[in-house]
Amino acid sequence: MEKSRQKLIVVVLDGLRFDAARKYLGYVEHLVEQGIVGCYPVQSELPSLSRPLYEVLLTGTPVARNGITANHVTRLSHEESVFHLASQAGLTTAAAAYHWVSELYNSAPFNPVTDRHQHHADKPIQHGVFYFEDHYPDNHLFLDAEYLRTAYDPDFLYIHSMNIDDAGHKFGGESKQYEGAVRGADGILAALVPQWTAQGYQVIVTSDHGMNAMGQHGGTEPEERNVPLYVWGGLPFDAMQNESGGLSQLIMAPLMCSYLGIGPSEAMIDPSARHNK
Repeated sequence: MEKSRQKLIVVVLDGLRFDAARKYLGYVEHLVEQGIVGCYPVQSELPSLSRPLYEVLLTGTPVARNGITANHVTRLSHEESVFHLASQAGLTTAAAAYHWVSELYNSAPFNPVTDRHQHHADKPIQHGVFYFEDHYPDNHLFLDAEYLRTAYDPDFLYIHSMNIDDAGHKFGGESKQYEGAVRGADGILAALVPQWTAQGYQVIVTSDHGMNAMGQHGGTEPEERNVPLYVWGGLPFDAMQNESGGLSQLIMAPLMCSYLGIGPSEAMIDPSARHNK
């Protein structure tokens, strides 16, 4: 892969299923219509649960290897994440995210008194603001991210919001509340993305898993597994597909590495490989 370096913002909208993204992310879909953004279907790894898929997204390794098999597995990752690789390469890393991200890459178990705000040059996530309630407002979370971006000028900024997932669990993935949470996230992106791109950031928007009508995920239903991948400018390589015809979620970590201009870990797949999982 070409090692041209760009600053990167990755937005993970937790619980956003593919069909809801295509219907309700009006601003982002406008950019797709204009040819500015490419949208690709991704099939999440199994189990389609949050903590295992945070590890998949950031290490490019399947659960059978990384051992983060369920949401209750509370420990530091044993893999090399994009945060590890970026910090080792001398880049500045930051995250505004749910506290499980901190538990995977900085410190476990999470202590809300000492770990909500983190600034440690020797940690994989050097600058972090972590929340611990699923209903923590998305607009607050994105402002946390903007604080990190403007104060510390990170090369890699990871933003992970939870309101879509929270609405889905409470009301179902086909409810008006779930739809409203998706539309709300789109409005936030409409306000911030133009600023990011004007300042030279590459942007990726995706999700960990979807949500079925009953407010559940973790299984194999398409509503639980099919998620979107929006890439400003489109994919920089011809990425591998899985048996369903969607992109493998295992490409996400090497995709991030490619934009940051750093080499992937030995455990990450070659994202341009033409074969099924």
